[in-house]
Amino acid sequence: MTPQPDSDEGALFHVPRTAAAAPKAPEKRKPAAELPVARVVVDTPLPHLDRTFDYRVPETLAASAVPGCRVMVRFSGQLLGGFLLERAADSDFPGRLAYLEQVVSPEPVLTPEIRDLARAVADRYAGTLSDVLRLAVPPRHARVENAPADPSEPEPAAESAHRTGSPEQDPGPWVDYPAGPSFLSALRAGQAPRAVWTALPGPDRADAIAAAADAALAGGRGAVIVVPDGRDVDAVDAALGRRLGTGRHVALTAELGPAERYRRWLSVLRGGVSAVVGTRAAMFAPVRDLGLVVLWDDGYDVHCDPHAPYPHARTVLAMRAHRAGAAALIGGFARTTEATQLVESGWARPLAADRATLRRRAPRVRAAGDDSELARDEAARAARLPSLALRVAREAAASGPVLIQVPRRGYLTSMSCSRCRSTARCDSCRGPLAIRSAHAMPYCRWCGRIAGDWHCPSCGDARLRANVVGARRTAEELGRAFPSLAVRTSGRDGVLTEVGSRPALVVATPGAEPAAAGGYAAALLLDGWALLGRADLRAGEEALRRWYNAASLVRPAADGGQVVVLADASLPTTQALVRWDPAGFAERELAERRELGFPPAVTMASVTGESAHVRELVEQIDLPESAELLGPVPVTSNGTPDSSAERTERALLRVPRTATSALTRALKVAASARSARKDDHLAQVRVDPLHVV
Repeated sequence: MTPQPDSDEGALFHVPRTAAAAPKAPEKRKPAAELPVARVVVDTPLPHLDRTFDYRVPETLAASAVPGCRVMVRFSGQLLGGFLLERAADSDFPGRLAYLEQVVSPEPVLTPEIRDLARAVADRYAGTLSDVLRLAVPPRHARVENAPADPSEPEPAAESAHRTGSPEQDPGPWVDYPAGPSFLSALRAGQAPRAVWTALPGPDRADAIAAAADAALAGGRGAVIVVPDGRDVDAVDAALGRRLGTGRHVALTAELGPAERYRRWLSVLRGGVSAVVGTRAAMFAPVRDLGLVVLWDDGYDVHCDPHAPYPHARTVLAMRAHRAGAAALIGGFARTTEATQLVESGWARPLAADRATLRRRAPRVRAAGDDSELARDEAARAARLPSLALRVAREAAASGPVLIQVPRRGYLTSMSCSRCRSTARCDSCRGPLAIRSAHAMPYCRWCGRIAGDWHCPSCGDARLRANVVGARRTAEELGRAFPSLAVRTSGRDGVLTEVGSRPALVVATPGAEPAAAGGYAAALLLDGWALLGRADLRAGEEALRRWYNAASLVRPAADGGQVVVLADASLPTTQALVRWDPAGFAERELAERRELGFPPAVTMASVTGESAHVRELVEQIDLPESAELLGPVPVTSNGTPDSSAERTERALLRVPRTATSALTRALKVAASARSARKDDHLAQVRVDPLHVV
């Protein structure tokens, strides 16, 4: 859930300070003359140890044991790492304190802002501080850290920002938004405007983000920009280079390797640069005097960290902006219900173009019918396209590339009985059957077993038909329907960054669509039913996000750009695409979820694990009075019990948004009690799980 400024989600837990017991042997070291007590957070994931421990600072480490540095300490008979949070004159622990064993590095890698933010994030997600710090601070690379300063590096950004920022910059793409220039003016003035940005279709989003960062730097403050993947990082990185010049920003991605990534991260920590663009982990970048946070495509699930405590970049950046008094820009071609809630609460303002500008920039969108249209045209049947989609593709291919978005990768990813339409499943584990290529035998997607002798258990028929056709099979079919055109694919096995302007068919899975020089002449969005028919609360929202992202790559309607979506035209999701109304769809979706009691109108948490452990943990939670328990129920996959963990169950806890802190505190207390009993089979706790239905 995205935080609200008037909620209590950021309240810190009150935990008593604890000390580490000293060894029985007498200590020979002398304590530091000043501030001899170090308060350390030890790197342990155990919930009941999520607090600081007091250690004595030896005289030999007095100078290097600075707040924020990495240390090694003796803890329960082991030598563990940790961070020194602060130095103190004394401790309220009545016994004798153990000494710090080692200062790994005197570099203060944990800044006070990130330390406090990490504590708040841990509390918000019922996690531990050490887990969040593991996400926030990258592993140390000693050679990079100890390298002498490069004299060619720019001076610290905090000192140079006012001198290098010009009073007025080119607003760039923001001139097409009524509130765009005033948003930039507020950033240049050092103010903290917060906006939910519904971006116009087209290729200029990277330049718009760079212009906002440029304005923030001109106001003497820094910027953190988080985007979904490496291609977006490259685009914004290039735009920042054009706007800011050299040496004023860095890009942080996993592809850099540990040494280069740590070198760039240190340049941010030490104040050498004041703007950062990167993927999810960049949300914790230690930018000095933060003035702007940007999140692009906030509905993309890659923004949710897969490691405990599973924080979402939208929530973390909103918390960070609120705590730091910084501006926020949360944008995308689509609008999420979480972003809409920020607008409704008054925490952010909408930032969108008027309808006249939108009509000038958007392609023409039409909805095709279902499989009944395939009977009209033999070529359309061979290509698995209704006649309208096939006609649009033929006309558009004469003037440029055509994008075909396919929801699934692979070949034939879901099969059913040709006679009775029952889903084809493995005889061994009941997993779904699929086919890898035209000459391959059916196999189970769960256990990998070959199912060459499959017979339908319902009717006995041995023939299979495709339920969901993947990108590779689609490319094969289109190649037969358009023999004169080159067919290119972009997906997990190889993602294209860009294609030229020559006629071609580009088959891509969602998120892997390459940009086309001059824009695509048309786009076909196939198998809409496969996206809209998923048993997921966010099915409609996610389908619309994927469609908008693909349609935004198409030329404007005035230049002949067309989009055909293969989905029922009467559905609200399809109509939102045809009318290009992401805000209206999100507002209706949020209203429906509020009426039904679904996120983000409420806060939910899930408890997942073996049946006995889930039930035991749920019984121990001292829930707020407003909490509602749903379940536990068996975990299923596509309506079928998960065969890999048949005893796995999940319970859902639901509370009003105002009770978020009470719920997370209760979850943390219950988990800590089990951890203290050394129960190694803890159930997994997730606050704001992405999938609740």
